[in-house]
Amino acid sequence: MTVVPITSPDLDAAEISWFSALCSDDYRHLGVPDGALRSSFDHCADIVQTAERQGFRNILCPSSYQVGQDTLSFVAGCAPITQDINFLAAIRCGEMQPIMLARTVATLDHMLKGRLTLNIISSDFPGESAESGYRYQRSREVVEILKQAWTEEEINHFGSIYRFEGVSTLPARPYQTNGGPLLYFGGYSPPALALCAEHCDVYLMWPEPKEELAGRMKAVHARADKLGRTLDYGLRVHVIVRDTEAEAKEYAQDLVSKLDDEIGRSIRERALDSGSLGVSHQARTREIADLEGFVEPHLWTGIGRARSGCGAAIVGSADQVLSELEAYRKMGIRAFIFSGYPHVDEAKHFGRLVMPHLKTCALPEVYGRVPASTPSTPLGTGERH
Repeated sequence: MTVVPITSPDLDAAEISWFSALCSDDYRHLGVPDGALRSSFDHCADIVQTAERQGFRNILCPSSYQVGQDTLSFVAGCAPITQDINFLAAIRCGEMQPIMLARTVATLDHMLKGRLTLNIISSDFPGESAESGYRYQRSREVVEILKQAWTEEEINHFGSIYRFEGVSTLPARPYQTNGGPLLYFGGYSPPALALCAEHCDVYLMWPEPKEELAGRMKAVHARADKLGRTLDYGLRVHVIVRDTEAEAKEYAQDLVSKLDDEIGRSIRERALDSGSLGVSHQARTREIADLEGFVEPHLWTGIGRARSGCGAAIVGSADQVLSELEAYRKMGIRAFIFSGYPHVDEAKHFGRLVMPHLKTCALPEVYGRVPASTPSTPLGTGERH
């Protein structure tokens, strides 16, 4: 297996993040709606506050038009009810005029006192079906404008989609003074890899066999290296952890025990990125799994039957999950975005069984951004008991 070295400081620590189900993605049984788990502000904020209490260092707040909460409004609402956790807010490039987006992000960064990171999304909008090259060019120009707004005196941009000259950046200065919020990015096509290598800080991947992940990391690393840049690498994956492997596998099977395949298909297809290259790779991973849905001994693809995007979970006992994380970290992955069903309950399982054995960091601190109000000592010793 090709190993890509970790490139940033604090090599023995990882950013351990959770996920708030803003897009109507919380279940006790996949595909069976539960009113108590619907995508309300109160429920999603409960997920955030639970994750903070469990010691997670960041939380992904996704974006969807068809279901759920507006991402930036939700994050703003969470600013006064949290203290330590960072927010990884998904922004769909082109959804908002870029200079206005820069101002909105800067305001939000001040509200959070620097606890903001951004997940750059290049999906279609409702009613749109754009060629991928156009979508990534749009994202590239948005990111370039954001960076000018955060670091220069004026915005001067002359692209194929946006053109601005001599626009003051005074309203768009973020709280984080060393380049603004970190940019996390996931994409599989050549234009996506080029954009990430040139402008982003963390390359995010969905779960696949480790050989596939290693090859993807190598490709991104080679592009970034040609530009004199180094990136961090992240894995967005679900998790089911219990005291024993048997309990974890039993829960995994129960989670899909009431799933109707047609309902699962409709859930997958309602996503705006359902036709993307990344989603096709998740489907391929399900196809090569064994009869129980495992593509590796502890990587279970059953979740992908009722979910577009990230469609697999690490399943096992605490020691087995920790061993999987160690294997990923040896590959060079040092940012993990976990989730589980229901999200509040699974965050507590992970917090009890796994978090005490991990040394964690927040990547904005590692990169020299203005730090959040986080503990000065690691949350765990890094040792297993």
